[in-house]
Formats: sequence, structure tokens, C-alpha cells
Amino acid sequence: MKKYEYVSIDIDWFFGSGTIEHREIIDRYAADGYTYKGYIPTKINADGRMKTMDLIFEIDTDDIKR
Repeated sequence: MKKYEYVSIDIDWFFGSGTIEHREIIDRYAADGYTYKGYIPTKINADGRMKTMDLIFEIDTDDIKR
């Protein structure tokens, strides 16, 4: 069975600051056995630009570290 985790990212701060936080999040989840699956825009402003997004991670429940 698959389990999914979602991590919300604020785009205004995320892209405006030149951060590498997304890499740290992906690395941390990978170390716990998750696979990065992609992202979903969760909030879009009036100009059509993303304001927030969720990073999506997947793990097989048989692989969860105990």
C-alpha cells in the first residue's frame, strides 16, 4: 500500500529568497525512504502566479522505517 506526505511551500518566500530549502526537504524525505513524486499548486494569485504549492512524497508502507 502507498502512503503520501504533502509539504506546503510558500512561493513568495521560496523563490524570492534564492533558498535551497526545497532540496533539503527532498533530501530529508529521501533519507526516510520516500520518493519525490512532484508538486501541486495550492494557491494562485490574481496574476496567475503560484503563491503556495505542495511537494508530494510517496512511500510503500512496507518500506516505512520503524
